[in-house]
Amino acid sequence: MAPRVANVAASSDQWIRLHSVPWKTYEAITETIGDRSSPRTTYLEGELEIMSPGMRHEHWASLLARLIEMWAVERGIPLNAFGSWTHRKKRRAAGLEPDECYSVGQPGEVADLAIEVIDTHGTIDKLAVYRRLGVGEVWIWEDEKLQVFALGKAGYSRRKASRVLPGFPLGEAERILRETDFEDQTSAVIEFRRSISELGDE
Repeated sequence: MAPRVANVAASSDQWIRLHSVPWKTYEAITETIGDRSSPRTTYLEGELEIMSPGMRHEHWASLLARLIEMWAVERGIPLNAFGSWTHRKKRRAAGLEPDECYSVGQPGEVADLAIEVIDTHGTIDKLAVYRRLGVGEVWIWEDEKLQVFALGKAGYSRRKASRVLPGFPLGEAERILRETDFEDQTSAVIEFRRSISELGDE
């Protein structure tokens, strides 16, 4: 059966959804995209979304990544960044590229932490995909809120603190993400570094 095409969303993020996509077709698409950060794909049981992130989406993802990496440097955390590393498992019929992802220390088959910016909603539940992939923690930036979801036996549950990066100041990161303009990322990172230095002195 040939894939059927859903409507394209007209917004800052542009995406298209395909139905009844065989796994081999999904693999071929992701291999064609290769190491490029865009477009990004999400696949679940034959449903495939292909998304080209807009400037606003990439701003938030990049800024949050810079804050996380600054914090890891300041705290001496052996954090390894893998960008939009494609995660996929044929036997679970699931795959995607996170906006950013990280492993603490030696990387395993999947990242320890994935970052997702939700600017325009697709229709595939990304946490359902992440659950099948076995990613331990997902941070989601949506509606000016930074939420942490940790994987357990029953699926993901929202948490007030990160298990992967314990002590990370989520509230301060959320404030900076909310208040930073596109052209002022470096000033935001400097401010964040100052704030975490002050926290370390307490």
